[in-house]
Amino acid sequence: MKNIPDVKLGIVAVSRDCFPIGLSVKRREAIVKAYPGEIYECPVTVENEVDACKAARDVTAAGCNALVVFLGNFGPETPETLIAKYFDGPCMYVAAAEGDGDLINGRGDAYCGMLNCSYNLGMRKITAFIPSYPVGTAEDIAGMIAEFVPVARAVIGVKNLKIITFGPRPQDFFACNAPIKGLYELGVEIEENSELDLLVAYKAHENDERIPAVCEDMAAELGVTGNNYPALLPRMAQFELTLLDWAEQHKGARKYVAFADKCWPAFPKEFGFEPCYVNSRLASRGIPVSCEVDIYGALSEYIGACVSGDAVTLLDINNSVPVSMYEESIKGKFDYVLTDTFMGFHCGNTPACKMCADRAVKYQLIQHRLLEPEGSEPDFTRGTLEGDIAASDITFFRLQCDSEGVLRSYIANGEVLPVRTGSFGGIGVFAIHEMGRFYRHVLIEKRFPHHGAVAFGHYGKALYEVFRFLGVKDIGWNQPKTLPYPTENPFC
Repeated sequence: MKNIPDVKLGIVAVSRDCFPIGLSVKRREAIVKAYPGEIYECPVTVENEVDACKAARDVTAAGCNALVVFLGNFGPETPETLIAKYFDGPCMYVAAAEGDGDLINGRGDAYCGMLNCSYNLGMRKITAFIPSYPVGTAEDIAGMIAEFVPVARAVIGVKNLKIITFGPRPQDFFACNAPIKGLYELGVEIEENSELDLLVAYKAHENDERIPAVCEDMAAELGVTGNNYPALLPRMAQFELTLLDWAEQHKGARKYVAFADKCWPAFPKEFGFEPCYVNSRLASRGIPVSCEVDIYGALSEYIGACVSGDAVTLLDINNSVPVSMYEESIKGKFDYVLTDTFMGFHCGNTPACKMCADRAVKYQLIQHRLLEPEGSEPDFTRGTLEGDIAASDITFFRLQCDSEGVLRSYIANGEVLPVRTGSFGGIGVFAIHEMGRFYRHVLIEKRFPHHGAVAFGHYGKALYEVFRFLGVKDIGWNQPKTLPYPTENPFC
């Protein structure tokens, strides 16, 4: 099941009728030549409203789902903005720099035209992607287009996403509760089900003929040292097939899905295992399964998967790093103070490909304490994927609808340090510059829940543009010491 969109780009050049149309055509052709990827070159150069309709029809017929509108010269502000109105997909606006001709008959004034273009987009309330500096040579614009692709992929994905939930949020984890109003504003559909629905579907997959093949794949992924409970694999494989079939049968008119499932306290006893390892496997395929029915956590993970094109995870912003660990393993070796560090943890939902080599299927210690007899061997609390998360650049982020129905987000680039945690679960030592202040004046001040999505790489720039494109006004980030937060005490 392919769960991440493919972006098929098109490029349309525009031309103001008092400027040479050939200038726009020549410059458009140079961009297509400079761009290393695949891009459809629309033959219609837009000078008027009729041209705008023709161009939108042409790129749509060519299968394009994202569009670059290129001001090869000053550009006609009404027709060029109507293209975005007529085209069903994210649009990017860029403009040509001078230097490829004389400054009399070869001057295009697109630098000026972008101002009118932006003004007209605003009057029409059209959202478009405009790069940080949207004017450049063919090579510059080719680079801008490459940065647009992950943004477009995430926007297309969100607009075609259904989040499927099972069960209400667990007691004492209402922090993950959030109004679904924000989902509808973003264009996301939601299907809410009970755990009983999931249990019935799971039982219907008993003895499914596909189970042995999934077990074999699980065993290969885990290896000899990671497969602590071989007899448990058929149950987990049965559950994996249940979720995949549910996704296919219930996505309806939507193209993509993510899950937000209730994983405790009833789940392990009734299903006979913890769902964490299965969740990790789906996440590695671009199908996030968030813990504790965290709907906006699942949405955040899905956006991260679209932007990065890679596996993601969802973690608790969990515990502080002990001073002794900091002194022994971090201080003097990495450029972080103690309050820049914390541990990101969850029971075992991080994909195996993002963990250290000694990761293995284990049991959920906290649930074992809570649900099984003291001193007993773990039974139905088995099924977590545990170990240290591998050292990597990361982006910690979240999109959330607050209790007032307002969409908020945060983004911070950082890294997982190569430091042994000496703890349980899927866990890592994370470091983000100025995390202490960010924790207080963004995460706490703006009342974000304890779950954060993690993309493995630095994707803050693209995520910021995605959130802006989706209309999120409040985007928090880890500000440097020189830039105080509005709520920060100036006497601290």
